[in-house]
This record gives sequence, structure tokens and C-alpha cells, in this order.
Amino acid sequence: MPSTKLSFRARLRAGESLVGSIVTMPLASVAEIVADAGFDWLWIDMEHGPLDLTTVEAILRARGSAAGIVRAPANDPVWIKRILDTGAEGVLLPHVSSAAEARAAVEAAYYPPRGKRSFGVSRAHGYGPRMNDYLGSSIDETTVMVQIEDATAVANIDEILATDGIDAAVIGPFDLSGSLGHLGDITHPDVAAAIDAVASAGRAHGVPVGIFCGSAELAQGYLAKGFSPIAVGVDCMLLAASARTLRESLAKR
Repeated sequence: MPSTKLSFRARLRAGESLVGSIVTMPLASVAEIVADAGFDWLWIDMEHGPLDLTTVEAILRARGSAAGIVRAPANDPVWIKRILDTGAEGVLLPHVSSAAEARAAVEAAYYPPRGKRSFGVSRAHGYGPRMNDYLGSSIDETTVMVQIEDATAVANIDEILATDGIDAAVIGPFDLSGSLGHLGDITHPDVAAAIDAVASAGRAHGVPVGIFCGSAELAQGYLAKGFSPIAVGVDCMLLAASARTLRESLAKR
């Protein structure tokens, strides 16, 4: 029987508020713990940190019902096809700053005739037996998200979001703040204005706009404004904060 569960892409396009968390540690068990908390998706991060494709595959096996979206090391067709071959539901491409870069991402993510993704049997195809199923479903279920992380991307946001095949834009507030001359000050008026400009363009083009949030308080505020998908917290930071809170609570006794 075919699955009746909506794909991440379908949920995104339906306007659901999708909340995820970032996975950076090369342990499938850590990803399993995070996913088991009930997140809609995992942002599996290959741009920063030690994750390789073997670990990404292990994480995808451990993620339960959470969708697996992998941030590629770069907006590169080789990385995009190899990531999608692992069975990830989609890719998140860092530092996309122009319509040409957005088009290249879409072309790399889809097989012909829509794109230029090359074919090779892998986990996504059930190692062969589900090849035809995947070739038929991937055009509807592959999610392509771009990160808006610098001033040039904000200036070009209308052209980027007008690109056919871009399913969402996700703002990287820290790199964006640095690009605007306010590194780390993500609440600076210039940064806030840039974020608002991206959100406004998303509404105009009917493209979801998400953002990374370092705290639940920030996430609540952005969810209330209609941002989705949201990513809140990072696995290593969650562990570090919990360990420090526990130790400090004992020190007070």
C-alpha cells in the first residue's frame, strides 16, 4: 500500500508551521533523540562540522517520522545529487545570492527533463527495487530550499523567489548580520529590516520563508509572524546548555 503521509514539500506548500532542529554531531543516536522530541524536520548540517555522507545516511535511518533536510557544503551539483541519493527529502543550499544560483540549485536537484541531475542507483532508489517509484515521486517530493545569508541575496530576493522550483527561502540571521556590518547582532534595525524584506517578498511570490532561531522565544515570535520552516536550537548547544544547567544547579546546594 502506498503511504498516505504528506511529504515535507507538500506540508510546506500547504502552509503548515514546520519546526525543526539542527543536527551537527556525527552520531545517529543523537539525531534519533532530537527527532524523538517530536520535531517536524531535522536540519542535517554538512556545511559546518564533521558530518559525511555515511553519517548522513545513518541519521536518515534513525530520524523516525521527522523529515531529513540536508544542508549541503555548497550549492554544487555533485553535492546535491549525492545528498539526494542518500534518501534525504530535500536540500538546503547555503549562500544563494542570485537567480542564477537558485536556478542552478533546482537543475541539480531534479532529473531530466526538469533538471540535470544524473542517475545512479542508491539508497533513495531502495538500492534498485524501488527505482521506478523514486523516479516517479521525486519530482513532487524533492524539496529545494535556499539560504538567504547576505546583503546581495536580500537585494536580489525577488528574482531568487521567482525562480521556478524554489520551495522555500531560509534566512541565516548570523551571516546576514555580518554581511550588514553587525556580526552577531541579529536584532539590529538593519538586520530586522532585511529579514522583513525577505518575508515580504516571500508573501508576494507565495514562497514560504523560514529562519534559524537560537531560542524558543525567538522561534515563537517568528512563528507568530508566519515564518516556516523554523529551525530552533543545535544539538551540541542543547547538550552543552543542559549540562551546564545541571552542574550549576548542583553547585548552588
